Amino acid sequence: MSTPNFIVTELKTESGQVLSVFSATPKTFKTGSHGYYARQILEIGGKRYQVQVQLVEKGSRNKAQASDE
Repeated sequence: MSTPNFIVTELKTESGQVLSVFSATPKTFKTGSHGYYARQILEIGGKRYQVQVQLVEKGSRNKAQASDE
C-alpha cells in the first residue's frame, strides 16, 4: 500500500451517530517522527471540545536521525 495524502477520521457515538468527519494530513513532528495529524473544535450537547488525532509511524524518528548522519 502506498502512503496516502490524508486519512479520513470519523467520530461516532456508541449508537453510531456521526459527530464529525475530518482529515488527518501528513506531519513531521518536533521530535523528528513522521505521521498524520488533525485538530478540530467539536460541539456536543452545547459544550465545545478540542479533538486531536495523531498517527505516528513507529521508528520514523530513528530513520530521520540515521538519514541526517
